[in-house]
Amino acid sequence: QVQLVESGGALVQAGGSLRLSCAASGRTFSSLTMAWFRQAPGKEREFAATIWTGGNTYYADSVKGRFTISRDNAKNTVYLQMNSLKPEDTAVYYCAATIATMQPTRPSQYHYWGQGTQVTVSS
Repeated sequence: QVQLVESGGALVQAGGSLRLSCAASGRTFSSLTMAWFRQAPGKEREFAATIWTGGNTYYADSVKGRFTISRDNAKNTVYLQMNSLKPEDTAVYYCAATIATMQPTRPSQYHYWGQGTQVTVSS
């Protein structure tokens, strides 16, 4: 089992920045592929970014160039640095983990999920 706990969500003005954190426990963190998803009210959960065990990353087009995913294996933590935030980034952000996947954009590929953290961007 893997437990994931997100933090860092907040209310921020458009153009601002936030850094989300996700602390993992229960399994060797370095062996996990990690990702961030988000879900806005009335919409399906959508992929934002992923980072594989080797450090390679992949982003949704909607966040590419503004968001950066990173991991600190010594701290068992994955981060999402969000810059140039827009009102359409408003959502609950979820951290997810899986043993391995070649389809990182699909929520069904992830075995473990956090409880989510709210990000609200005001215009």
